[in-house]
Amino acid sequence: MSNPSNPFNPQYNQQGAPSRPAPVYPPPVSFKEWMISLLLMAIPVVGIVMLFVWAFSGSTNPSKANYAKAGLLWAAIVIVIYIIMAVALLPAIISSLNSSSYY
Repeated sequence: MSNPSNPFNPQYNQQGAPSRPAPVYPPPVSFKEWMISLLLMAIPVVGIVMLFVWAFSGSTNPSKANYAKAGLLWAAIVIVIYIIMAVALLPAIISSLNSSSYY
């Protein structure tokens, strides 16, 4: 049984799955660029500023932007832990300073 509308294909109007274009990925961050980035992050104030720039700039490579966002999140977690420890230990420190007697 052949299809009269398509004499070269005996089956009825079979079509393949629609093809999708290949995804376009950004180029990987080079070793040299990571070394420079880590060096910049080691400088106290410059490091925090650069983390904000890399995290929220639209032109930054997505892997570096995600790294910067993770770094900022870890910094925020550490600051919160320091604040909790300071609030928990401050009464004990004040108490020990007030109760100390000098001979």
